[in-house]
Amino acid sequence: MGVEPQGNGFSVDGAEEGFISDSEAFASVINVLDGVRMAPSLVAQVDKEQYYYLVSVVNPGRKIGPVDEALTVTALKALTRAVFKIDIMYHGALLNNIFLTSIWDYDLETRNAFLELITTMATLPDKFLENCLHVLLCNFRPPNWLKAPFCHSKRWLMRKKEVHSELHLALHCITTLVPLAPVRLKCLIEKLMSRVTEDKYIMVTYVEGLLGLEKNEIGKFLGSTVMAKVVDLLTDLDVNIPWEDILQEEQNKSVFVIELGDSNQDDEHSSIKQNGVLKCNVFADKLDGLMVVVCDHLKSCADTGCLLEGFDRLSEIFRRAVLKLHKSKFTQFLIFYACSLDPDTCGLKFAILLTDIFVSKDEDPDSRHPSSSLLEFDRMKAVAYLASYLSRAKFISSSLVTSILQRLVDWCFEYCQLQESREKMISPQADRIFYSGCQAVMYILCFRLRSISDVPHLKQLLFHLPLDSILCHPTLDPLKVCLPLIVQEFLRQASAARLFKKPMPYFYDDSFESEFSKAFGGIERLDMFFPFDPYLLKESDRFMRPNFEFWDNVRTTYSNFDGDEVDDELEDLDVPNFPDDAGGYEVHNDIDFDNEDDIELPMSKMSITPKPSFLHPIATNFSQPSLMPARIRPSQSPPSPRQGILSRREWRG
Repeated sequence: MGVEPQGNGFSVDGAEEGFISDSEAFASVINVLDGVRMAPSLVAQVDKEQYYYLVSVVNPGRKIGPVDEALTVTALKALTRAVFKIDIMYHGALLNNIFLTSIWDYDLETRNAFLELITTMATLPDKFLENCLHVLLCNFRPPNWLKAPFCHSKRWLMRKKEVHSELHLALHCITTLVPLAPVRLKCLIEKLMSRVTEDKYIMVTYVEGLLGLEKNEIGKFLGSTVMAKVVDLLTDLDVNIPWEDILQEEQNKSVFVIELGDSNQDDEHSSIKQNGVLKCNVFADKLDGLMVVVCDHLKSCADTGCLLEGFDRLSEIFRRAVLKLHKSKFTQFLIFYACSLDPDTCGLKFAILLTDIFVSKDEDPDSRHPSSSLLEFDRMKAVAYLASYLSRAKFISSSLVTSILQRLVDWCFEYCQLQESREKMISPQADRIFYSGCQAVMYILCFRLRSISDVPHLKQLLFHLPLDSILCHPTLDPLKVCLPLIVQEFLRQASAARLFKKPMPYFYDDSFESEFSKAFGGIERLDMFFPFDPYLLKESDRFMRPNFEFWDNVRTTYSNFDGDEVDDELEDLDVPNFPDDAGGYEVHNDIDFDNEDDIELPMSKMSITPKPSFLHPIATNFSQPSLMPARIRPSQSPPSPRQGILSRREWRG
């Protein structure tokens, strides 16, 4: 290949008929580079002019047409052959242009010529390796002028795929040829990771390019570096979504309960948008786009049979980073989605991981703080994740749920046995791990008791667990300490299923939380931590929704769940008149649990239908509709019979 010379071009001696061959261009570039390899004061003027013309040909900021692009290709190919002549001391301007080049505006031939130059320069010993890796990583980012809606066009998507593929190939060649390249690449990935302030489309495209390295041979060298940095970025965005600001505006409005679990409702996200939850929230918008990219990456790993390796990395990242982050709202759904892609292996591994963390008594190897309270909070968070995961994941079998429940109950029962000689006084803070385990068991059974009871051998196993000994423990008294709303729903279903062989203490509390639950939850309020509450991000919701169990679709033990029909008798349940000490326990020793007529009384008393006289004090204006955004935080008023408990985000005013 050759190119027609320009009027003030670099030396073209020997050109015939106005055409420069590749060999002549190579010789010319050698002369230009040699012409300035001396002190600036000694360089001839003609050599300066030819050098700076070469610099202008490799100018990353200029717009070029077909003729200029052909000249650029020739210059790049000549530089590749003359790369041993390039010196950082004398050719700084040329190197600066090379390492600032964006290949997105070039055609295929120019991109290939540039990447060949970069790959060759990277192999020079102790010279340009880090700079070459830097420019390749930077080119995962598209040009700054790229804005919506052009970024969604077919032309743009095709160009993005081509560029990323070419960059992956160049990085693979360098890491294969240069032993130190993977180590340098790891450091650069950490330094060049996007910040939360970066433009959404540039950020998403960059992360997509980085994740492609995991599917490349380079992934074996990088390990969990890429995914760890991506999760860090997701969590940075996550914690910047200000739920508290939204709730502060609504704190004086009445709160009613509604479940948005119908997967066929098309207006769910529009209602969220209208209420202003995520509308105009740039952090949520960026997080949503990144979640789509990472979920697509996980799906691609599953399709190619390499999900298990990626899941092991993701699990370790979850344990090291996400588990310790209490304010995360959406990032944890990455591992939820990964489990849904392979329930038998990944889904099982995640459940066992969380269970092992909770029942473990070992010191936390990752904790730098000497206080054991950090380990306790990690265990409480782990069992909260476990309860939410087993309750919400459609893909988890009833047999696995029952097996995990058995481990939790065994741990709680052993804990109770150790407290037999203790003074009979409730201490929510001292026994907070125990109470978190009890609440997890009740929470899971609120979702899963009916499905477990439908399988005879699982029902037999569940009904032989010492739940009554734990929940009625005279010293620990978990029914009084755990969230009242969860306790009431659990007792209601347990009574309908005849889970207990003896009469259970009855406890009524019309509030969502209690002073005891606040105490064991601590400053982080882990008593109200349900990490897999319904998902709010609109674009990436399509990955979570098919695998997610909404409370509105749960088959309870007290309802005939045919479509959306509920037992007629439940529609007529009312709150009975309670004595002044209704906030305490009342044991119904006269109830025959084998007599259906006798069950009706405690069932009605456990009704959690909201009545004005029992609503939270702030809910005083019943004539005005509330504007509380859907599915955000827990209500402070009690729920209706079917709309129950159980989600901070399944509430709407």
